[in-house]
Amino acid sequence: MGKAQKKRAMRRHNPMRVPDSHLPKGLASASSTSSKSQEILPILQKMESTDAAERKWACVAVSNIIHNDPSTRRLLQGKNVVGALIARLTDAEEEVVMEAMGSLRNLCIDGGYDICAEMYNKNILTPLKAFVPKISEVLAQYLTSPNSAPENARQAVYEFSDNVITTLWCLSETSNKALAAINAINLVPFLMSFLAAHQKLSITPVVAAAHCLYVLTDDNPPATSEVRSDAGYLSTLLSIIQSDHSAPNGKAKEDPDCRSVTLRVLCSGILRNISPLPPPAAISSVDIDKTVVLPLLLSVISSVSLSDASNTVQQVVARQESEIKMEDLSLKHTPKSDHKSDDEKHLERIETTLRTVQLALEILTGMCATLPDPGPDGEDDEVEAEADDDESIDGDAEVPEDGDMAVDTADSSSKPASSSLHSLIPSLLTLIQPVTLSFPPLASQSMHPPTTSVLSAIHNSAVECLNNIFLSLSTGSSTLSMDQQSGLKAWTDVWTALSVVGTEFGPGQERRKEMWDNAVGVLWGIGNVWKGVLPANEEQVRVLMQYLEANSDPRTQVKCIGTLECLAQHPESVQGNQVISSYLISLLPGGSAGGKIGTEPLIQAVSALIDIYSDENMPYDVNFRSGGYLQKLDASIDGFKKAVKAIDRKKEGGLDLRRRGDEVGQNLLAFVNYRRALRL
Repeated sequence: MGKAQKKRAMRRHNPMRVPDSHLPKGLASASSTSSKSQEILPILQKMESTDAAERKWACVAVSNIIHNDPSTRRLLQGKNVVGALIARLTDAEEEVVMEAMGSLRNLCIDGGYDICAEMYNKNILTPLKAFVPKISEVLAQYLTSPNSAPENARQAVYEFSDNVITTLWCLSETSNKALAAINAINLVPFLMSFLAAHQKLSITPVVAAAHCLYVLTDDNPPATSEVRSDAGYLSTLLSIIQSDHSAPNGKAKEDPDCRSVTLRVLCSGILRNISPLPPPAAISSVDIDKTVVLPLLLSVISSVSLSDASNTVQQVVARQESEIKMEDLSLKHTPKSDHKSDDEKHLERIETTLRTVQLALEILTGMCATLPDPGPDGEDDEVEAEADDDESIDGDAEVPEDGDMAVDTADSSSKPASSSLHSLIPSLLTLIQPVTLSFPPLASQSMHPPTTSVLSAIHNSAVECLNNIFLSLSTGSSTLSMDQQSGLKAWTDVWTALSVVGTEFGPGQERRKEMWDNAVGVLWGIGNVWKGVLPANEEQVRVLMQYLEANSDPRTQVKCIGTLECLAQHPESVQGNQVISSYLISLLPGGSAGGKIGTEPLIQAVSALIDIYSDENMPYDVNFRSGGYLQKLDASIDGFKKAVKAIDRKKEGGLDLRRRGDEVGQNLLAFVNYRRALRL
């Protein structure tokens, strides 16, 4: 598969619930699309009131009116609600501070990175840093003397802890600068104290602490080293993962919020982040992926039915709309801190379950990425590349004595994929299938945006995980390729999902486009594992060509070409081979479509043609001879060499691309000479 699909760096967990990047920018557009624009000014005025009750009311009102309402949120942001709320974190009244913290936390979750960046720039870390030791002190008292405070007081502290920790978690994903500032706070002992006491505390702040620690240990050496070096921390994480959540009769214990599973999944992610563990640790000899992480995550992703979840949400939302409207939360009433109905709590439980599945998929995606990261480009490589500039593709290459063509192959340095990855494939193929609420309708908003957001995220995460699995299987040794029916089923399942996703992209439909971009990589991986097994379906070939033409991303174009290459090598698809090969020929310098693609996809197209026709005894080789491909490939050599030499090696990935271009160029020369010598 060449070097187009590198191991994907595991993305930091995105706390944003409902993507809104497609919405128009600016206060004018926010004001025109918000149904609550008249409520903004009174809220901001009361935020500065001398009456503590009014200040508290204003803080609560912010959370109420931004819920699943990005237009109103953006309008508030434009009126500096972030600065106003941060100012309230130093309010003399404790209840005002707590409500302001809650609203800031909700802004982080609903607003995403832009609002988090604004909070960081407006110095929110100063009050947050002061809250950490105060929370630790209060919780220590609760753990020492459980009856030292009434239940409502303890719950208030738990909620405040959750809000502070969740905000720190979101801020740590904002930028490297914010992450460095949070590292300086030294949060690891604070967060681990929640996990160590998870059986004595409310699950809410414990899960928030695990989320924050999961993010902080993701490619962040300061936090990773601190967790890894403490045997007590490691023991706590492992005990949570392996905790028995079954009742004596074998049935699962009641988990009304579904968060105990989330906690276990997060702890498994933390263990993966800090692996490998130091030898003195008791679990250093344990294969964490195989014995701890994989069994847990497989059970999580296989235990949910997306169609059932979607149907339930639709029923609940329909029931909400048919019932009497919620109590009027106008300015005449003081909203309560928690006014959620049973239906709203039901929807949140469903979302929690689905978010846990998404999280499990993200961890699995990292676990399935077995390709090593490319090493740094050394100075010697630069010198060697410069020395080869004028001779890499020039001259006649030698034809191998055995008559076999030395075609371009995949990077052989990848580790062979574990057979345990096979067990994930059926569940992942199920999770990529869209259901009713998976994507917003093309002409309107989803009836429940949070569910749509998490469902589309699950589909894309499952596709990314499949991409890594098949990439691993295609570059290593696997017995799975012998099971042709599995290959045909996987291929059909991916196309079935894409047919439901459709190709109508645009504002608000970014997840559909992301699904296609990722799925083409999966098709390429399946094609490589079962090369020669998959027939060149006319409609699928046409769609891949059209998607290549409509896409400007060179990596996606490479995936399309790689997939077409695999389909062209089906022995019985002579006509399909002719359609694909003639299209690839047209992409060469001087071809009818020459210039439509960049250098990276051009290199892949040349490599594909060499691979397709490396065996002149194949039934479809007649297309090579009748189409005059030898002459066309020969005529493209100078143009190809020029394109490769124009690669800027100083750009990211440029040196690797230049090396690959040189290698394919040498193969092209050898291939032309070899085919010419056959005199067919």
